[in-house]
Amino acid sequence: MKSFICLKKDASLSLAPVNIFKAGADEERAETARLSSFIGAIAIGDLVKSTLGPKGMDKILLSSGRDASLMVTNDGATILKNIGVDNPAAKVLVDMSRVQDDEVGDGTTSVTVLAAELLREAESLIAKKIHPQTIIAGWREATKAARQALLNSAVDHGSDEVKFRQDLMNIAGTTLSSKLLTHHKDHFTKLAVEAVLRLKGSGNLEAIHVIKKLGGSLADSYLDEGFLLDKKIGVNQPKRIENAKILIANTGMDTDKIKIFGSRVRVDSTAKVAEIEHAEKEKMKEKVERILKHGINCFINRQLIYNYPEQLFGAAGVMAIEHADFAGVERLALVTGGEIASTFDHPELVKLGSCKLIEEVMIGEDKLIHFSGVALGEACTIVLRGATQQILDEAERSLHDALCVLAQTVKDSRTVYGGGCSEMLMAHAVTQLANRTPGKEAVAMESYAKALRMLPTIIADNAGYDSADLVAQLRAAHSEGNTTAGLDMKEGTIGDMAVLGITESFQVKRQVLLSAAEAAEVILRVDNIIKAAPRYCNTLKNIS
Repeated sequence: MKSFICLKKDASLSLAPVNIFKAGADEERAETARLSSFIGAIAIGDLVKSTLGPKGMDKILLSSGRDASLMVTNDGATILKNIGVDNPAAKVLVDMSRVQDDEVGDGTTSVTVLAAELLREAESLIAKKIHPQTIIAGWREATKAARQALLNSAVDHGSDEVKFRQDLMNIAGTTLSSKLLTHHKDHFTKLAVEAVLRLKGSGNLEAIHVIKKLGGSLADSYLDEGFLLDKKIGVNQPKRIENAKILIANTGMDTDKIKIFGSRVRVDSTAKVAEIEHAEKEKMKEKVERILKHGINCFINRQLIYNYPEQLFGAAGVMAIEHADFAGVERLALVTGGEIASTFDHPELVKLGSCKLIEEVMIGEDKLIHFSGVALGEACTIVLRGATQQILDEAERSLHDALCVLAQTVKDSRTVYGGGCSEMLMAHAVTQLANRTPGKEAVAMESYAKALRMLPTIIADNAGYDSADLVAQLRAAHSEGNTTAGLDMKEGTIGDMAVLGITESFQVKRQVLLSAAEAAEVILRVDNIIKAAPRYCNTLKNIS
């Protein structure tokens, strides 16, 4: 829709409308803009809602082009990250899901679905001629009531080590129950909890390294108390070093190249060529000698190490490891307590890494380098095994979600019950507030409670059960004061979440509630969508 200004009828003025935007710009106004936003946001929610819950479905994401790749996942953030959207409201929900993943690591599908359901309710309220600002005012009060209800229901076992460990096991199990790893849930729950407890409350997930190796089954995955680097030791070099002093570097270990464009070197004999080659070797030899002055017995470089310097390191009895990628050297520097060096003129200024033992180990058919007794004692490596690359990739994403949630729970030990229990508690609190509130805001609060109740409804639908009957039973249970009642998706009945151990992180649930409410409010406030005209360079303008 174009934006025009119509002028009052006057003899001296033209009646032609005036366009205030550049050519190529577009505008959607009022109801058209609002409808476009609702459709885009609701479509995103409908796209991912079938993945919600312990029996949610998976999506296949297939990229196009020469390097087409296949991805099988039910992770909301991964799905939304890999699809292209053009609708502005849909982009808001995609960005919100990405922030949820970055902040707490889980709840990406829940936050998207809740925001979409809120906007679905808003669409019907606007159709009843309730103003968006009235809806927003009601929603804000409803959010306060829901947040308070969630806070009141939180349980904190942080002071009891045994109960807190069980809480962590329950949270990891709940997180993994909706993932690919659900069939090996107990095994991976133990791996994730052990890895996070090794961090001793720091929450530094960089100390947990995850390696994927084809072969075997998911049940063959294990936790290694050390650091594994997926590289090989150089030829004719020691394969085992005790009490290692490690220099981690990012430097070129080939011939130093001097780029002078358009220049040529002319020689009149092969002897001159030999002289040039000898000079280059001497220069590299000097560089290796400067490195060896650091008193090291292990040299790890981000870049390649060519044959000649590799021979020199081997002759000096130094283990040389090449092409450790950027993430590899960064994590190595962290766990060994060293720093990444690029120059070697001042050995006294370089901080070396250390560990008790470096050795070459076999995992399946591959050789890896194992660092044990590292300076960062909590460092560990989780080795994932699987039959296909797609299984390994999805297992890594699932494990990442569990590790992030556990790290958040270690920082804030409060927990709440899952299985739709928390959503029903919040919906019940909002409904009670609506009953005490006069005016149209009460209608908005009721719609907010209905959106919250849609989460357990979708979970039951995805499991193939009668959602209307189950949610009605759940609502009745909470009305009678059974505040730990939730959906038992294994049996298809209402169960006690405290007994079943279906627990979730308070921080994750709180973030889902607040992020969804804020995103829905942002979209609801929109009454105009203006698409700027495309920008052209001067050359294209002149051609046109």
